[in-house]
Amino acid sequence: MQIQLSDHFDYSRLLRFTLPSIAMMVFTSIYSVVDGYFVSNFAGKQPLAAVNMAWPVIMMLASLGMMFGTGGSALIAAAQGRGRLKRANEYFSLIVYVVIALGFVLMGVTWFLMEPIMKLLGAEGGLLADSVFYGKICLVGLPAFMMQMLFQSLFITAERPQLGFYVTVGAGVANMVLDWLLVGVLGWGLFGAALATDIGFLVGGVIPLFYFARKNSSTLRLGRACWKPHALLKASFNGCSEMLSGIASSVVTLLYNYQLLRFVGENGVAAFSVIMYVNFIFFALLIGYCNGVAPVISYHFGARNQGELKNLFKRCMVIMGVSGVGLLALAQLLAVPLSRIFVGYDEALCDMTVKAFRIVCFCFVLSGFNIFASSLFTALNNGFVSAVISTCRSIVFEAACVLLLPLLFGINGIWFAIWGTEIATFALAAFFVIRKRKKYGYL
Repeated sequence: MQIQLSDHFDYSRLLRFTLPSIAMMVFTSIYSVVDGYFVSNFAGKQPLAAVNMAWPVIMMLASLGMMFGTGGSALIAAAQGRGRLKRANEYFSLIVYVVIALGFVLMGVTWFLMEPIMKLLGAEGGLLADSVFYGKICLVGLPAFMMQMLFQSLFITAERPQLGFYVTVGAGVANMVLDWLLVGVLGWGLFGAALATDIGFLVGGVIPLFYFARKNSSTLRLGRACWKPHALLKASFNGCSEMLSGIASSVVTLLYNYQLLRFVGENGVAAFSVIMYVNFIFFALLIGYCNGVAPVISYHFGARNQGELKNLFKRCMVIMGVSGVGLLALAQLLAVPLSRIFVGYDEALCDMTVKAFRIVCFCFVLSGFNIFASSLFTALNNGFVSAVISTCRSIVFEAACVLLLPLLFGINGIWFAIWGTEIATFALAAFFVIRKRKKYGYL
């Protein structure tokens, strides 16, 4: 039985509705992980470093697609909730066309800036050449990647999360299989890894475009778009927290690397890279759920159905709490095997990675609440509060913690920094949730 945004949601219905979104985020997050694994094992350490240098640039640009997706979904779902279906489709079409155009513009501009960016980040010699080479090939698929990020949210708003799931799984599987073939079997190195990634982008971004461009059974269809600058601004503002999160993660990674080089050297940077790879997958589970439930919240907010808003809020709190404890337990259990997958060839490095990961993973207990709080206010069309929570979590608190805590605790202070970030964000999120409860009626 098809689940609709207007339904009443119990735990089973919530999880079934958000499962495709969760799976979409997990498969999207594995792009760099899979490239990193195959490049490391079949091409060497320098090409692996090149992937890790260039990929954040691609992700920062693609986060604009996520921004328009999450922010635009809130706008579209609210219009649907008010019964304004024609306007919802006008918003939908405008946002899709703008993201396509923006993708090509950014591809062209960044093509010429890739080398200066890599130099600014410290790449030299062979690492610089490899980073620019990998980055430029991935840029070819940037417009499609931005569309993939956009449609992850819009499939949910169109009440077709299962279709979005199939498309994203197809894109992820294509990337993994081609990485194995092009890098592992044919030995094409960085070129093969980047080409596999681009093909994955095309599967994830172009297939949805064809689906929505033709007559379909969903609530949304591409058609004539009216130029509505206020709608683009509203969508951008609503979704800016998600974009800032993507940008901030790359900036903060540089701070971590700087501190780790000072305190423990290259092994610390390598251990942190492995932790970030694993965290991509774990956080994707939480982000995917929040992305999946956001259009439901937006719909009932637009329909002024406070009873269902309270029901959704309560159940989401329970799900985030249980998920956090479950992810902590899973991380503790898998710390050794996951570390060995990436750095099993170096016993000292592997031991450091296991120890660090077992410290860091306690952040999962609070991370879900913080991610949901930011997503909640995006869904309620309050982009300002969402951006404050997201920016403080992704930049302000984390930068302060990673710079200050090592002065007190040494190398462990760097791992404690993630705890400090989540604790501070939880306090801030709780403040806004309590303060805004009467305005929105979710409590």
